Amino acid sequence: MIAGDVGAALERHVEFPEPNVPRLSVDVDDEVSSVPEEAARLLRKHWDVKAGPVGHLVRLAENNGVVVVFSPAQTAAVDAYSFDDAYRPTIVLNPAKEDYYRQRFDVAHELGHLVMHVDAEPGSRVVENQAHRFAAELLLPEDELRDLLPSKADWRTLAALKETYGVSLQALLYRSRSLGVMSDVTYRNAIAYLSSKGWRRREPGEMPAVEQPSLYPKAVEILSGVGMDETSLAKEARVTPGLFRTVTARVPVREELFVEPQSVESRLRPEEHAIPLFRGKEQPGA
Repeated sequence: MIAGDVGAALERHVEFPEPNVPRLSVDVDDEVSSVPEEAARLLRKHWDVKAGPVGHLVRLAENNGVVVVFSPAQTAAVDAYSFDDAYRPTIVLNPAKEDYYRQRFDVAHELGHLVMHVDAEPGSRVVENQAHRFAAELLLPEDELRDLLPSKADWRTLAALKETYGVSLQALLYRSRSLGVMSDVTYRNAIAYLSSKGWRRREPGEMPAVEQPSLYPKAVEILSGVGMDETSLAKEARVTPGLFRTVTARVPVREELFVEPQSVESRLRPEEHAIPLFRGKEQPGA
């Protein structure tokens, strides 16, 4: 994968955090057990996420060795996807998605795949629902939210929870129903109201900027400071400069011109003299 080729080239010069993703495999046909929720609680504990809202989720993932990048605009066909190959666990985001709240849920969803489904084929209804349940528990833990979620469509309360926990109104309604706080009828009526207001496409209120990756961009900045430009790094990664800029960007690159990259012959691990990327532990909310 291109993200791995770029990362392998950068890691010859810059030291990244070691991958630190726990595994808790779940049966891909399991629709009833609580394993997805257990996996989310495992990740929060493993990453020492304190009670309360999760801060900058992309930064938290990167601090634990997960690569997060934007895909080239021409190849963006899904909201997000993830994989864990011979290089690193990687999450690829759609550059066209500008919704802060839904992007956070996408990242949480893909973390669920990385924790639970490394050896499973993605895409099935059950597997995707497992990742959805994982994301809901990761961002909206049951023991914290059960008593906060309204049983009725109290939009003022829901809006406050949306801002506090960084999730969409739709995710909060879904969570309220799944925890048995809100009835099916109330949930359906609330979703119908959302649709009538056009909120299913764009919810009310200010939209924060989407969370930005920093692992690759910071590495490029460090190497630029010691005289290594993007062109030479792209050549080392055996990708075009346009693709290199896309994969190492902090913000989505909407358009780029590129030709098919050459395949990389090998992925080298960091050399002993690699520059540490993070000097001391960076806070997830930084």
